[in-house]
Amino acid sequence: MTLETLKTHASFGGTQGYYRHDSRECGGPMELSVFVPPGASAERRRPVVWYLSGLTCTAENFTAKAGAQRVAADLGLIVVAPDTSPRGAGYAGEDDDWDFGTGAGFYVDATTDPWRARYRMASYVTSELHALVHDAFPTRGPGHESLTGHSMGGHGALTLGLKHADRYRSLSAFSPIVAPSQVPWGEKAFRGYLGDDREAWQAHDATALVRAGARHPAPILIDQGLADPFLERELRPELFEAACAEADQPLELRRHEGYDHSYFFIATFIEDHLRFHARHLG
Repeated sequence: MTLETLKTHASFGGTQGYYRHDSRECGGPMELSVFVPPGASAERRRPVVWYLSGLTCTAENFTAKAGAQRVAADLGLIVVAPDTSPRGAGYAGEDDDWDFGTGAGFYVDATTDPWRARYRMASYVTSELHALVHDAFPTRGPGHESLTGHSMGGHGALTLGLKHADRYRSLSAFSPIVAPSQVPWGEKAFRGYLGDDREAWQAHDATALVRAGARHPAPILIDQGLADPFLERELRPELFEAACAEADQPLELRRHEGYDHSYFFIATFIEDHLRFHARHLG
C-alpha cells in the first residue's frame, strides 16, 4: 500500500508529517498525520499513541493545536491522528450538517445505504490504517500502542479500545461522548449509519459496553471541562462513571472548573495523557 507524503516539518528534533493513501475500507483517499520522535529508526522502534479527533476535524487539527510534539519527543512516542471520515463520497446529505456525514464518521462501520460502502471508520482505524502505520513507520509493532481522543473521538477511543483491549495497553479521552445511544449527537449519527434498531447501537456505546461486560485491564483516564457547553446534553460523563463503578472498571474521571470543549482544554492536559500512556507502554 503506497503512502504519499504531503508535507513534513521538523519539530522538537522529530518529524511531523502529513500523508495520504488510497483506502480500501473508505473507498477513496484518506489523510493522516504522524509524529515520529527523534531517534526513532528500524533499530530503535517506538510505541504508538493513536489520537481520534472530534466532529468537523481533519487530520491536521490535533497536530496544529494540541502541542503534543514536545512531550511526544521527550517520551519517544509516535503519535498518529487519522481523519474523521471519508471525504467527497458524493452521498446525498453528506455535507448538509456539521454533525453527520463529512467530518463525522463516528468511528463505526455503517450498515445502512449508501453509507455502508465508504463510511467504515472502525475497520479503517483498527485494521487497515493499523497495518499501514506499523508497516510504514518505525513502531514496535501491534500491541505496543495506546488510544486516546476528543469528543466524538473520545467515543471512538473508548469503544474501540474496550473492544480491542488486548491490543491497546491504555485508553484515555478528552470530553468524550460516553453514551451516544442516549444523546442527540449519537442518536442522529447511529440512526443514519446503523438504522433504527437501538439494540444494535449498544455495540458502539462505551457505557453500554461496560454494562455488558467489556473491560480494560488498565485504568481509563478521562478529562472533562465543567464549562463545556455540551456537557449536560451530549457528553454526560456521569453515565460512564456509574457504569464503571458498578462493573469495577478502574476509571479516573477528572473534572476541571473553567475549561470548555476547545483545543485550549486539550493543550492544557495533553502532557498528562501522553505521560499516562507512556507509563503503560513501558
